[in-house]
Amino acid sequence: MMLEEATEYALSEEVPAPLPVPNSEEPRADRLTRREEEVALLVARGLTNRQIASELTLSRRTIDNHVANIFKKLGLDSRSQVATWLEERPLS
Repeated sequence: MMLEEATEYALSEEVPAPLPVPNSEEPRADRLTRREEEVALLVARGLTNRQIASELTLSRRTIDNHVANIFKKLGLDSRSQVATWLEERPLS
């Protein structure tokens, strides 16, 4: 999008369509992004956030955010729960 187009869009009175709300309360693998899935697999292997950051060449803060998002999306509280969730989920 060009700068003029972006400015016009931002100043328009168009209301964007609302995003769909998931109706299932059960954790689903497709709720994680590909990167979160990758981070979850490394968490399950027992790597620390610092080790994951090094492995994926990302900042530790980015990994901290991914791990927090994983916990929130899956309704989990610990890294061991992430490992259990990965073991118990159906393979796609």
